[in-house]
Amino acid sequence: MMYKLLKNLFLFFCVVVFFGGCRKEAFDAYYGRPDNLQPPIYQVLSIKGNFTSLLAIIDKSGYKSTLSAAGYWTFFAPNDEAFKKYFTENNTSLAAIDSTTARKLVTYCLVFNAFQTNHIADYQAPTGWVANNAYKRRTAYYDGFYTDNGPDGPATVLLSANRNANTFVFGDNNNKYIPYFYSSYMSSKNLGAADYNYFFPNTPYTGFNVVDASVVNKDLIAENGVIHEIDRVIQPLPSIEQKLAGNTQYSEFKKLFDRFMVSYILNNDAASRYNILTGKTSKVYIKQYAALLAFALGNENYVKAQDNDGQSEGYSMLAPNNEAFTKYLNEVILEFYGTVDKLPSSIVADLLNAHLFSTTLWPTKFSTTNNFLGEPGRISASNNVTDRQFCSNGIFYGTNAVQQANVFSTVYGRAYLDPNYSLMSRVLSNMKATITNPGLQFTIFMVPDVTLRSLGYDYSTATSQYTYTLNGTTTSGNGPRDNLQRIINLHVISTPNKELNNLNSQGIIEAYGSEYIKWNNNTVFAGGNLESTNASYKAIPVVNSRDYSNGRVYYLPAGAMLYPTGTVASQIAVNATTPTSPYYSFYQYLINSTAYNTVAGEIAGFISGANYTVFIPTNAAILQAVRDGILPGTITNNALTTASFNPASVDDRAKVARFIQFHILNGISIAADGQKSPNGAGFPTFLTNSVGDKLELIINNQPNNLKVTDNQGRVATVVNGSASNYLGTRTLLHQIDNYLRYNF
Repeated sequence: MMYKLLKNLFLFFCVVVFFGGCRKEAFDAYYGRPDNLQPPIYQVLSIKGNFTSLLAIIDKSGYKSTLSAAGYWTFFAPNDEAFKKYFTENNTSLAAIDSTTARKLVTYCLVFNAFQTNHIADYQAPTGWVANNAYKRRTAYYDGFYTDNGPDGPATVLLSANRNANTFVFGDNNNKYIPYFYSSYMSSKNLGAADYNYFFPNTPYTGFNVVDASVVNKDLIAENGVIHEIDRVIQPLPSIEQKLAGNTQYSEFKKLFDRFMVSYILNNDAASRYNILTGKTSKVYIKQYAALLAFALGNENYVKAQDNDGQSEGYSMLAPNNEAFTKYLNEVILEFYGTVDKLPSSIVADLLNAHLFSTTLWPTKFSTTNNFLGEPGRISASNNVTDRQFCSNGIFYGTNAVQQANVFSTVYGRAYLDPNYSLMSRVLSNMKATITNPGLQFTIFMVPDVTLRSLGYDYSTATSQYTYTLNGTTTSGNGPRDNLQRIINLHVISTPNKELNNLNSQGIIEAYGSEYIKWNNNTVFAGGNLESTNASYKAIPVVNSRDYSNGRVYYLPAGAMLYPTGTVASQIAVNATTPTSPYYSFYQYLINSTAYNTVAGEIAGFISGANYTVFIPTNAAILQAVRDGILPGTITNNALTTASFNPASVDDRAKVARFIQFHILNGISIAADGQKSPNGAGFPTFLTNSVGDKLELIINNQPNNLKVTDNQGRVATVVNGSASNYLGTRTLLHQIDNYLRYNF
């Protein structure tokens, strides 16, 4: 009985084992490791047989298990020949390499994600691959904590900023990138061997180089990634910050960053992490760079606008050596400030940013790549670059010359670099983009702070507002700001043909704000100077000049040009005081017509801030208009003509108003200088016809020969002299030798 039971149990066990084995075989067949699956990276290297040194380095680094396990890596693997070169060049041996060095060598060649050559040159965007738009990849290597000068002295524990603009993201290790040079990327960017060999002259450009190594065997597939065999050992590249700090010949340039653009921010989270890793209780600071700068020099993450953007772009720096930089600093930047201590941060930022590029500055692209200020590289890659380094976050160029910035080399720089012109400089910043353009020529008349303050203007740093003081009462806000801007506009002149390089003669010219100024025998004035009761302000003496890359500056130590504040009607009245005055008859008709606003004392319809041109017929031409029945008046014995300045009839008053309006150009001031409408063009007047259209006058403008044609084909010529080119409020007044007749 017992025997039978045991026999049955044995048979049952055999059945269970049999069917269990069948199920396991089926499970393994479905879920087991495929026979054709490659082993992990570490094992592939072992099988290849020519990576014995690298395998030993991996063992020392502690990364054997990582490279033998699941993962997704790209590994740029130096072969044994590469290590032989490395040992010889560095006078070392495999045995001498410690675990720290081994970890650097392994992790800097270990790239996150697996990239075969079909995508090695593609940018891994969140939306997919962007073909031929990448030349770097993020590695497993990062510097982490380090000690340097800081708030706690030379042994301050620091972390580099991992973002720009004074920001830091805890948990981001600021991993370094490794650059490579693949043929499809290089050709798509019009780059070639010259760009590569500029940095690595001893390595042939093969179409797939990694730093100074060549890829000799690509796309070796492993279970946990891709291996690209290289012929040189690659050590972690420095960041731009590390490169700058590592050479004393750039120390003067670096001092400006350290003094003005660096801050040290205590970070408790980082300190806690440091304590866990080291057992030390030191404070930890984040070394950050001001938002004024193009980028944080130690930031490895590019702008981090999206993940992986560091694959496709990097930063660039031109670092002038001490000799070149000190000379430029003393001769240009500190000419008026005297010492670095007094420099505003904006000037320091502009000086530094002129040497910083928020993109990769390839050696063959100097003249077509713009720096952070929007200006191309102005130094020579062949003549001025004395030191070059491909860095982990960009490119470093050591130079024997300073990158000239437009803000310093153009007419804008004169006020910008002199604290005695701080008010003018502040206002000029509103037109900075225009007057710093080296392709546009300007003349600027310099007005010092003492003059502007004597006129009542100032700027409050406490409230960040312009102020105006009159009779002990101070106002602030948009009014003083706009009025001061209008004054400064009068002192900025576009002179494409250097029209103001000789002020010995006389003339008229349009200023920046579309108002006009005049010069006469080395003096200048605007409409407001004509209105001034101060005799010394009627004409402002010009004293000395200085030339810049896009024009000339003149000095006005004894005054400023002022805009007029009176009504245009009152300015016409200045030349209409007696019957023989040039504007007399026109003015008398004006003030007695419906074209005149008696309450405002101004021509009806004139708008503050708009520009006008008024053509005023001579007294004789006015009488001819009376004889021709265009204006009201009387004619005795076909000889004696008398103007009726204040007609009684509604029709006559309307006739006068239309006459006045037809002699005014609406929306533009035109001087008799040959500039506007030199070949003839139509401009609207103030007169509207019965269907609502503005009637036009045709202007033909040659220097000192401005002609006006009415819509009946009659021509009037501007009479040269003091009664023409007269400076009104955003208006020019001209005497003409004929009246203008309209078809209404």
